[in-house]
Amino acid sequence: MFDKLSHSSESLIKGSELISEDRKELLDELSIYIKGKLISSKEVRLLFICTHNSRRSHMAQIWAQTAAHYYHIDKIKTYSGGTQKTAFNKSAINALKKAGFKISIEKEGKNPKYKIRFAKKADPLVCFSKKYDHRKNPGDGFVAIMTCSDADEECPVVQGAEYRTSIQYDDPKKFDGTDKQEEAYLERSEQIGREMFYVFGKVAEK
Repeated sequence: MFDKLSHSSESLIKGSELISEDRKELLDELSIYIKGKLISSKEVRLLFICTHNSRRSHMAQIWAQTAAHYYHIDKIKTYSGGTQKTAFNKSAINALKKAGFKISIEKEGKNPKYKIRFAKKADPLVCFSKKYDHRKNPGDGFVAIMTCSDADEECPVVQGAEYRTSIQYDDPKKFDGTDKQEEAYLERSEQIGREMFYVFGKVAEK
């Protein structure tokens, strides 16, 4: 893992006391499911779903894959999608860069493709906004994780998912154009990262 990202990750792990007990119960359910799949030697595919696939779902996909790598947990593949497609938000990207991710544009356009790297020897994640049923995402046998209330309400059933859960995050978008914009995106990235490290820390426990 890149040095700056490693330091950021360790800080998030140490901050697990910031996660409420109610929230931990929700995260524990996901950890138990993942652990059970791994015990059966099965690949675990996590699909994080939000409305626009522009902020929270991407952050969750990226932090979850990073946490799995940190704890040396194989057979984890993470994905993200929306009920609509827009573009990966630049403020979300900047927040991830500040944490230590190395991000480059693979393809320009209204909906750019980004390569997200978290370690030299790990395959990068290729991220762009897409609907949750896009061909790049799994069509069956995956975990659907709803990261916002709108997507949770719009998709009470996610076709192809073998397990569905709702782990919602407040949208930093409401601070766009204010003097709290950068702080809000950093805060949300850190919250999501902290919770994904908590999940995979539990999975890694003997």
